[in-house]
Amino acid sequence: MKRTISLWLGVLAFAFLPVFAQQPTGKIHGHVTNPTGASTTNGSVSLSNDGGKTSKFTFPVTSTGDYAGEAAPGTYILVYRQPDTPPDKMVDSIDNVKVIAGQDVAQDIDMSRQEFIDKLSPEQKKQLEDIKKHNSEAMKANEVIKNLNNDLRTASQDIKDADGAHAAAVAAAGAGAAKADIDAKEAQIKAQKYGDVEALMQKDTAAKPDASVLWAELGQAEAGLKKYDQAEASYKKALDLESASKKPNPAIQGLANSGLGEIYARTGKVPEANAAYDAAAKANPAQAGFYLKNEAVVFFQVGNGEAQVAAADEALKSDPNQPILYYLKGQGLIQKATFDAKTQRIILPPGCADAYQKYLELAPSGPYAAEVKGILDQAGQKVTSTYKAGKK
Repeated sequence: MKRTISLWLGVLAFAFLPVFAQQPTGKIHGHVTNPTGASTTNGSVSLSNDGGKTSKFTFPVTSTGDYAGEAAPGTYILVYRQPDTPPDKMVDSIDNVKVIAGQDVAQDIDMSRQEFIDKLSPEQKKQLEDIKKHNSEAMKANEVIKNLNNDLRTASQDIKDADGAHAAAVAAAGAGAAKADIDAKEAQIKAQKYGDVEALMQKDTAAKPDASVLWAELGQAEAGLKKYDQAEASYKKALDLESASKKPNPAIQGLANSGLGEIYARTGKVPEANAAYDAAAKANPAQAGFYLKNEAVVFFQVGNGEAQVAAADEALKSDPNQPILYYLKGQGLIQKATFDAKTQRIILPPGCADAYQKYLELAPSGPYAAEVKGILDQAGQKVTSTYKAGKK
C-alpha cells in the first residue's frame, strides 16, 4: 500500500486571474521530488505573488514528475499541491522564484531537502523513515534479481555452448583431427561450460534459495558434469519449490522432471526414468513431444534398446511425423535381429523394417538414410514409399 506524506503549511485562497496575450512572458519548468527522493507523478505547481493566497498560474505535474508552463515576468512563491490537497492548503513551497521575460527558468521542488523534512511532524518523520527503509530494501532486492537474471542469461548461453561442444571441438581441432583428439576437446569444452554454470548457480541459489529456476539450472550443470546425485537433489529442490508455489511454472516443472528422467535413464533406473519423463510431459504438455523424444535419444545413447523402442513409441503418439523417432525405434529393434547363414542375410524382428521404411518416407535424404537403406538391403528388404505421414 502506498503512503503519502502531506504537510499543511497554511490557509490559501484559490483563484485564477486573466493573462493578457500582449503581456511579455517567460517560461518555467522543473521536477518535483517527494520526501523519499522519488519523482512525484501527479498534482500541480502554481505561481503566486501574494504569499500563496492566490494562484496566478498553475501547471500540472506529469507522470514523470515534471512540470512546465509560461507566466508573466515577476517574483513568485512556487506552490506544490497534490490532487487531494484543498485549495486553501499546500504541500510545499519555494520562495523568491523569478520568471524572466523571454527566458526559461528551471526550478525544482525537492521535498527530500532537510528544510522540508524538519517541518514534518514526528509521526510523519517516522513514516518517512519506514518508507525509506522499505525502498532501500526493495532496491537491494531488485539489484539481486537483476544480477540473478544476468547470471541466468550467462548460464543459458553456457549450456547452449555445451550442447554444441562437438561442433566446436571439430572446428577447433580441424577437419583432419583424430577422433580421440576431437573427443578430448569436446569433453574439455563441456567441463568448462558446465563448471562455469555450476559455480554461478551455487552462488545464486545461496543468495536466493527460494528461486526454483536457479535450482533447475544448477541441476543441468551437475548432470552435465555427471554429478548425478547432486543433480537429482537440485532438480527435486526445484520441484519442491514449484509445488509450494501459488502459480507453478510448467516450463520449470518440465525441465526438472525431464532432467530427473535423464539421470535415471543414464543410471539404469528405467521405471523411474519413464515416470519422470511422463511427469514432464504432463506438467508442460506443449513440450511433451520434445521431452519424450529426448527420452528415446538418451536410452539410445546408453544402449537400452528395449526402453528406447518404448520411448520412441510413446513419443510418436505426440508427434507421428518426426523421422528421428522411427530411426530410433528401428535401431532399438535391430538389437534383436538374427543372421541367416544360408541366405547370408540378417533377419529383422517384427516392426523393425517398417520403422526404417517410415524413416525413409519422411526423410529420404536424412542423415541416416544411407545407413537405413544399407540395413534394409542386407535384410533383402526393398525400399517402399507406401507410408503416408499423418497430420499433426
